[in-house]
Amino acid sequence: MYTRELLSFTPLIAGLICAATIDMRSRRIPNWLTLPMLAAGLAGAALGHVPVSAGQAWMGAGLGFGLAFVLFALGAMGGGDVKLMAAIGAWVGGPRVLLIFAAAAVVGMVIVICQQMARGRLGELFHRSAALAVRAAATRDLSVPEGLGLSDEPSSVDALGRKPLPFAVPALLGTLLILGLGAWR
Repeated sequence: MYTRELLSFTPLIAGLICAATIDMRSRRIPNWLTLPMLAAGLAGAALGHVPVSAGQAWMGAGLGFGLAFVLFALGAMGGGDVKLMAAIGAWVGGPRVLLIFAAAAVVGMVIVICQQMARGRLGELFHRSAALAVRAAATRDLSVPEGLGLSDEPSSVDALGRKPLPFAVPALLGTLLILGLGAWR
Protein backbone atom coordinates (compact mmCIF):
# COMPACT_ATOMS: atom_id res chain seq x y z
CA MET A 1 0.00 0.00 0.00
CA TYR A 2 2.82 2.42 0.90
CA THR A 3 4.50 2.04 -2.51
CA ARG A 4 1.24 2.61 -4.42
CA GLU A 5 0.46 5.75 -2.43
CA LEU A 6 4.01 7.00 -2.78
CA LEU A 7 3.83 6.46 -6.55
CA SER A 8 0.79 8.74 -6.67
CA PHE A 9 3.20 11.60 -5.95
CA THR A 10 5.29 10.89 -9.08
CA PRO A 11 3.81 13.83 -11.05
CA LEU A 12 4.57 16.17 -8.13
CA ILE A 13 8.16 14.97 -7.93
CA ALA A 14 8.58 15.28 -11.70
CA GLY A 15 7.25 18.84 -11.56
CA LEU A 16 9.57 19.69 -8.68
CA ILE A 17 12.59 18.29 -10.54
CA CYS A 18 11.65 20.44 -13.53
CA ALA A 19 11.13 23.50 -11.29
CA ALA A 20 14.49 22.95 -9.56
CA THR A 21 16.29 22.64 -12.89
CA ILE A 22 14.69 25.81 -14.28
CA ASP A 23 15.19 27.70 -11.02
CA MET A 24 18.89 26.80 -10.88
CA ARG A 25 19.38 28.09 -14.42
CA SER A 26 17.23 31.22 -14.42
CA ARG A 27 16.30 31.91 -10.77
CA ARG A 28 12.64 31.82 -11.83
CA ILE A 29 9.87 29.27 -11.55
CA PRO A 30 7.44 29.84 -14.42
CA ASN A 31 3.66 29.97 -14.13
CA TRP A 32 3.32 27.46 -16.96
CA LEU A 33 4.81 24.93 -14.56
CA THR A 34 3.42 25.87 -11.14
CA LEU A 35 -0.19 26.52 -12.09
CA PRO A 36 -0.71 23.11 -13.79
CA MET A 37 1.00 21.46 -10.79
CA LEU A 38 -1.48 23.22 -8.50
CA ALA A 39 -4.46 22.27 -10.68
CA ALA A 40 -3.27 18.65 -10.96
CA GLY A 41 -2.93 18.37 -7.19
CA LEU A 42 -6.42 19.74 -6.59
CA ALA A 43 -7.91 17.56 -9.35
CA GLY A 44 -6.04 14.48 -8.16
CA ALA A 45 -7.43 14.96 -4.66
CA ALA A 46 -10.96 15.51 -5.96
CA LEU A 47 -10.74 12.33 -8.06
CA GLY A 48 -9.12 10.27 -5.30
CA HIS A 49 -5.80 9.81 -7.09
CA VAL A 50 -3.70 11.21 -4.24
CA PRO A 51 -3.88 10.25 -0.55
CA VAL A 52 -5.50 13.53 0.57
CA SER A 53 -9.11 14.65 0.35
CA ALA A 54 -10.23 17.61 -1.75
CA GLY A 55 -10.65 19.68 1.42
CA GLN A 56 -7.16 18.79 2.60
CA ALA A 57 -5.76 19.70 -0.83
CA TRP A 58 -7.41 23.13 -0.76
CA MET A 59 -6.21 23.68 2.81
CA GLY A 60 -2.69 22.64 1.81
CA ALA A 61 -2.69 24.95 -1.20
CA GLY A 62 -3.86 27.87 0.92
CA LEU A 63 -1.41 27.16 3.71
CA GLY A 64 1.51 26.67 1.32
CA PHE A 65 0.61 29.92 -0.42
CA GLY A 66 0.21 31.79 2.86
CA LEU A 67 3.47 30.62 4.40
CA ALA A 68 5.46 31.52 1.33
CA PHE A 69 3.57 34.78 0.76
CA VAL A 70 4.72 36.10 4.13
CA LEU A 71 8.34 35.62 3.02
CA PHE A 72 7.51 37.08 -0.41
CA ALA A 73 6.06 40.19 1.28
CA LEU A 74 9.29 40.53 3.26
CA GLY A 75 11.33 40.31 0.06
CA ALA A 76 12.92 36.99 0.99
CA MET A 77 11.16 34.82 -1.60
CA GLY A 78 9.97 35.19 -5.17
CA GLY A 79 6.46 34.91 -6.56
CA GLY A 80 7.21 31.61 -8.29
CA ASP A 81 8.28 30.17 -4.94
CA VAL A 82 4.90 31.14 -3.47
CA LYS A 83 3.02 29.36 -6.26
CA LEU A 84 5.31 26.34 -5.97
CA MET A 85 4.51 25.99 -2.25
CA ALA A 86 0.79 26.27 -3.04
CA ALA A 87 1.16 23.48 -5.61
CA ILE A 88 3.02 21.27 -3.14
CA GLY A 89 0.31 21.92 -0.57
CA ALA A 90 -2.39 20.88 -3.04
CA TRP A 91 -0.70 17.50 -3.43
CA VAL A 92 0.10 16.79 0.23
CA GLY A 93 -2.47 18.70 2.30
CA GLY A 94 -2.14 21.21 5.11
CA PRO A 95 -0.19 19.48 7.89
CA ARG A 96 2.31 17.96 5.47
CA VAL A 97 2.98 21.23 3.67
CA LEU A 98 4.06 22.65 7.05
CA LEU A 99 6.55 19.80 7.42
CA ILE A 100 7.79 20.26 3.85
CA PHE A 101 8.13 24.03 4.33
CA ALA A 102 10.15 23.46 7.51
CA ALA A 103 12.27 20.76 5.85
CA ALA A 104 12.91 23.03 2.84
CA ALA A 105 13.98 25.83 5.18
CA VAL A 106 16.45 23.55 6.96
CA VAL A 107 17.76 22.12 3.67
CA GLY A 108 18.14 25.66 2.27
CA MET A 109 20.00 26.75 5.38
CA VAL A 110 22.36 23.76 5.11
CA ILE A 111 22.99 24.53 1.43
CA VAL A 112 23.81 28.17 2.18
CA ILE A 113 26.10 27.23 5.07
CA CYS A 114 27.93 24.68 2.89
CA GLN A 115 28.29 27.21 0.06
CA GLN A 116 29.70 29.82 2.42
CA MET A 117 32.08 27.31 4.03
CA ALA A 118 33.37 26.35 0.58
CA ARG A 119 33.94 30.04 -0.22
CA GLY A 120 35.58 30.69 3.14
CA ARG A 121 32.85 33.16 4.07
CA LEU A 122 31.03 31.41 6.89
CA GLY A 123 31.96 34.14 9.36
CA GLU A 124 30.53 36.78 7.01
CA LEU A 125 27.29 34.81 6.75
CA PHE A 126 26.92 34.65 10.52
CA HIS A 127 27.84 38.34 10.86
CA ARG A 128 25.19 39.41 8.30
CA SER A 129 22.60 37.11 9.84
CA ALA A 130 23.26 38.56 13.29
CA ALA A 131 23.08 42.09 11.90
CA LEU A 132 19.71 41.33 10.31
CA ALA A 133 18.41 39.86 13.56
CA VAL A 134 19.56 42.89 15.58
CA ARG A 135 18.05 45.27 13.02
CA ALA A 136 14.75 43.42 13.09
CA ALA A 137 14.68 43.36 16.90
CA ALA A 138 15.64 47.03 17.25
CA THR A 139 13.38 48.49 14.56
CA ARG A 140 10.70 45.80 14.23
CA ASP A 141 11.42 46.08 10.50
CA LEU A 142 11.37 42.56 9.10
CA SER A 143 12.05 43.58 5.51
CA VAL A 144 15.22 42.31 3.88
CA PRO A 145 17.55 45.16 2.87
CA GLU A 146 18.70 45.53 -0.72
CA GLY A 147 21.89 43.75 -1.68
CA LEU A 148 21.36 40.43 0.08
CA GLY A 149 20.58 38.59 -3.16
CA LEU A 150 17.15 37.42 -2.07
CA SER A 151 15.12 38.77 -4.99
CA ASP A 152 13.57 36.46 -7.57
CA GLU A 153 14.85 38.51 -10.50
CA PRO A 154 17.11 36.32 -12.67
CA SER A 155 19.68 39.07 -13.04
CA SER A 156 19.73 39.96 -9.36
CA VAL A 157 22.97 39.57 -7.52
CA ASP A 158 24.00 40.75 -4.11
CA ALA A 159 26.84 43.13 -3.35
CA LEU A 160 29.36 40.29 -3.69
CA GLY A 161 28.08 39.15 -7.09
CA ARG A 162 26.24 36.05 -5.83
CA LYS A 163 22.89 34.89 -7.13
CA PRO A 164 20.08 34.03 -4.70
CA LEU A 165 19.45 30.45 -3.62
CA PRO A 166 16.97 28.79 -6.01
CA PHE A 167 14.16 27.84 -3.60
CA ALA A 168 12.88 24.99 -5.80
CA VAL A 169 15.97 22.95 -4.91
CA PRO A 170 15.34 22.87 -1.14
CA ALA A 171 11.60 22.50 -1.86
CA LEU A 172 12.32 19.37 -3.92
CA LEU A 173 14.70 17.94 -1.33
CA GLY A 174 12.36 18.78 1.56
CA THR A 175 9.44 17.15 -0.25
CA LEU A 176 11.47 14.01 -0.98
CA LEU A 177 12.57 13.87 2.65
CA ILE A 178 9.06 14.20 4.08
CA LEU A 179 7.46 11.82 1.56
CA GLY A 180 10.32 9.35 2.00
CA LEU A 181 9.82 9.35 5.75
CA GLY A 182 6.14 8.58 5.24
CA ALA A 183 5.06 11.73 7.06
CA TRP A 184 2.28 12.21 4.51
CA ARG A 185 0.21 9.41 6.03
